[in-house]
This record gives sequence, C-alpha cells and structure tokens, in this order.
Amino acid sequence: MRVLIVKVSSLGDIIHTLPAVTDAYRAHKDLVFDWVVEENFAEVPSWHPAVDKVIPVAIRRWRRSLIKTYLNHEFRTFRKSLQGVHYDLVIDAQGLIKSGMISRISKGLTVGLSNRTIREPMATLFYNKVYSVPWTEHAVDRVRELFSRALQYEYDKDQIDYGIDLSKIQGFSSTKKYGKEKSLVFLHGTTWSTKHWPEHYWRQLANIATLEGYRVLLPWGDESEKQRADFIAAGNDLVTILDKQSLSGLANHIQQSEGVIAVDTGLGHMAAALSKPTISLYGPTDPGLSGTYGNMQLHLNSNLNCAPCVKKICNYSGPGVTDEYDGQSFAVVPPCFSSHKPEMVWQQFKELLGRSTATQDLQL
Repeated sequence: MRVLIVKVSSLGDIIHTLPAVTDAYRAHKDLVFDWVVEENFAEVPSWHPAVDKVIPVAIRRWRRSLIKTYLNHEFRTFRKSLQGVHYDLVIDAQGLIKSGMISRISKGLTVGLSNRTIREPMATLFYNKVYSVPWTEHAVDRVRELFSRALQYEYDKDQIDYGIDLSKIQGFSSTKKYGKEKSLVFLHGTTWSTKHWPEHYWRQLANIATLEGYRVLLPWGDESEKQRADFIAAGNDLVTILDKQSLSGLANHIQQSEGVIAVDTGLGHMAAALSKPTISLYGPTDPGLSGTYGNMQLHLNSNLNCAPCVKKICNYSGPGVTDEYDGQSFAVVPPCFSSHKPEMVWQQFKELLGRSTATQDLQL
C-alpha cells in the first residue's frame, strides 16, 4: 500500500508528522510513504525508513517569480512527478489551501481534517473524505489521530517515536567532533522578533556553561543570526560559531551534544525528535499546542501578565524592564523574557541533564 503525505512546511510541522509515520508503519508493515515537502526541508522526511520517495516542491520560491516558473517548466515537472503514481491514499496533513491543491493534483483518494478542525476550511473542498480532530490536542497528537483514522489502526498515545534512522542522515558520524569534550547547542535564531531571547542573556548563559566545562556550539542561518552568534561568542574561546549547516549537519551536532537550549524555533523540534534534553524558552508564544514534544523536553514560560500574547509585534505598555551583566545595562526586549534569567535557565537545564543521565543509567 502506497500513501502520499502532503506536509510541505514549516520545519516544526514536518517534524510533528514523523511520529504518525512511525505509528502507521508499525501497524501496517506493507505501508510505503511518499512525501511532498518544500525543497528546503526535503532532507527531513528522508530520515524516516518508511518514507520511500521525497517529492520537493518550491511554492515559496515560485511565488516570487511565477513567470519564470512557468517558462522553465518547473511546475510541470513537479506535477509529472506527483502524478507518476496512483496512490492508495493521499493524506493532507497540513490543512492549508496550498496543500489541498497539491493533494487534488495527485492521483488517489484524498483525506484531511474537517472544516471545523482545520486552519484553512476552504482546503476541505479538495478532499474526498474528512476527519474531525479536536483543536485542543497537541499538533503531534492531531496528526497521529488523523493518520490512525484514515489508515484504520490503533496506537499507544503514551509512547512517542519520531522514527529517525540516524544512518539515513547525510554525513552522520558516531565519532564526536570535539573528542571527549562535552558540547551544548544553543538554538538562538527564530522567525518572529518577539520570540528572541535577549542576546545579553545568551552571552551570560554561554559564560556560565563554559565555566562548567561545556563547549557551546552556535549555528546560524542568515547574517543577523551570524551577528548575534558573534556577540554571544565574543571573548569566550569555548564558544564555537559553526559554519553554515545543512539540516543534516545540524542534526549531527545536536545528536553528538549533551543537550540543547532553544527559543521557539523549528530547530528545537529537531532536538526533540532526536530525543535530546532540551529547554525551550517561550515568551509571547504558548507551547501547549505546538511546543517541542517528546522525551526530556522542558518548556519555560513567561510569567508576565500579557504573555502569551502570540503576537509578532510587542504591544507591552508597562514600565520598561532593564537588566545588567558585566557592568552593562540593557533593555529586556521583549519584556516577557525578563522572567527567564540565564542563571535560572542554567539551573533548570542542569536538572534536566541530571534526569536524562539517570534515565540512561536505568536503561543500562
């Protein structure tokens, strides 16, 4: 039985779908999945052994130049690849109009969420059958339930397995790059400006971590993130700014690390999928329905009255919040992160690492 998954973006949403693939494959060993995904994330579905073919799509890039896309026949090539197989089932796990359109272009019975439980109700016009899954469930559980009902199997809700086969990650090495040195990964980059933890806090946290014997690794994706990494690493030889990484490269660094500290970012979900102890820092956003999900995941939420506001622009109107490190005073922006002091974050992280070590000892 061959099933097409349509889950094109974003990184966190794609990773949220992996446990459902694991559930389905365990229930039906004859299942084979193909997966339509944005070209920038095409590595991730290929890490799961039940995924046979990854079909890249470039909606984000095509939108910038529709004429160029038409002239170079890129969409026509994508459609031909998509329609080369008649699928037993097509699951739109995204619930958007764009994913619904892709589902309809493909060949096969198309299913998705009902118009009352979907982000863009118009997408249901492209489905042959719909299922209602409560909004109150976490995004991972919603996808797991959709798959189980569409493919008619039961699964254990108390068990979570993203199913990543490390040997499928390009360039994976079991040999630590930094030898016996213990490393941590700080995921400091994110999309919304309001989701950024203050860079002074990151620098102080890096100082604390390196004083306790860890090497801190800083990935970056664009020039603004590179500048933040430079600020965090300044004057500390045990902080390493990584070269620009592919998703596989970053997965390798995360896998070989002792743990991860992250803001609300898709890469944090990668750490969760790799079962790495991870503290995620939430200010304006709420992790309840879409936070990192899995083993050894700790969410630190703001205690400011206006949080979580779930806004890309901070509308805080109270008194200004300032802090000071190394004799330098700075404004805490957004102020909802003032409850996440570096010393407190580090203490919570050490406790999380301790629980992780104890769990590993019990398993041995």
